[in-house]
Amino acid sequence: MKQHDTIAAIATAPGVGGVGIIRISGDKALEICTKLCHKVPKPRQALFAQFKHNKQLIDEGIVLFFPNPHSFTGEDVVELQGHGGPVVMNMLLQAVLACGARQAQAGEFSQRAFLNDKIDLVQAEAIADLISSSTEQAAIAAQRSLQGDFSNKVSEILKKLIGLRVWIEAAIDFPEEEIDFLADKAQQQKMQDLHQSLKDLLAKAQQGELLNKGVMIGIVGQPNVGKSSLLNLFTRNETAIVSDVAGTTRDVVKENINIHGIPVLIIDTAGIHITEDKVEQEGIKRAKQILKQADIILQVIDSSQDVEKQKQNLADLPFSKRKVTVYNKVDLITNKQNPEDNEVVLSAKTKQGFEELENKILHMINSQGDIESSFSARARHITQLQKTVENIAIAEHNFLNNQAGELVAEDLRQAQEHLSQITGDFTSDDLLGEIFSSFCIGK
Repeated sequence: MKQHDTIAAIATAPGVGGVGIIRISGDKALEICTKLCHKVPKPRQALFAQFKHNKQLIDEGIVLFFPNPHSFTGEDVVELQGHGGPVVMNMLLQAVLACGARQAQAGEFSQRAFLNDKIDLVQAEAIADLISSSTEQAAIAAQRSLQGDFSNKVSEILKKLIGLRVWIEAAIDFPEEEIDFLADKAQQQKMQDLHQSLKDLLAKAQQGELLNKGVMIGIVGQPNVGKSSLLNLFTRNETAIVSDVAGTTRDVVKENINIHGIPVLIIDTAGIHITEDKVEQEGIKRAKQILKQADIILQVIDSSQDVEKQKQNLADLPFSKRKVTVYNKVDLITNKQNPEDNEVVLSAKTKQGFEELENKILHMINSQGDIESSFSARARHITQLQKTVENIAIAEHNFLNNQAGELVAEDLRQAQEHLSQITGDFTSDDLLGEIFSSFCIGK
């Protein structure tokens, strides 16, 4: 897709820096560069030049020229690298605009790269994810998506889906071949394999979404069981007020941390109990909302008090599917609790059991696969993958139960439509091309 106007923007972060970059993209990029520098740079060779406008020296620095189509946007791209002060950068940008460019909109360089088939939608989104990464693991995952790991997996599945759809629609269109395609064991196996591949990709994408947006962990329990002390262990700081007085925490306390490189929003909540205090009631209401929103819940129990009664008092709460019961204050008891798989024995005072709790949380987060090989993903990707899995599940059911081939083909069409929205690589025209290239239609 050809863009007719030339855009420009400051490509470096706001503020003072050693180097600032003005990026120009479009047909007039080289012309504008020549007007300002009075030199014509060679492709991909650094050129030192003075930047002048109306005979006024603005700055001096390095010029880089990337001719189309071998540039980030697929257009002619020029970078003017000068001194990184906000005043001089704005002066230089204004000179570029006066020479025929217009101010780029937010994300427009990446948008042009997508429109010119330099990157797909997933890679475009990965650029933003990489910039906003809050941990090393999130940055590595975003880089994998930017390099095409996620896109390649989607494309592989799309290819299999299209191949199966082509075969089914051809069998429908040519009934004289007398092929009972719904009874074809090889094609049934392909359908089952396709369904499993999509479920695996969905699980991997959900893992990537956690790395991208972070994991929400809620700490809940009755008053004075050590919730705030546990929060302080995670933050390695006196984030929450700790007191022997029950009901000290009356509102949610939020803190951004990371656990082994995974971004985590950890939330301490008000103690859940029956109270006439209006402020405490509001805090308890908010604590129950956290229970519905959190990815993981830490249910804190005071081991030195009646454990079963505490569990009974919390039994009716809408707990997350992923819950860890934390038996706190074990330093105060002699009969140690024998924890099960979803339980941890802890002393927030001595830090006994805290490392085990972190490892258990990490295992829960990493339950969908190896986090070291994860790619970043977004809610949009998850939604489209879930819809794809739903359509494939229906298609598989109809396929294995010898339903009408048209129903199977329609569900495959919808599945392809949802999956193609992730990267934007395939359209209905691509299916048409696949059919003509795979079958001798004119026989």
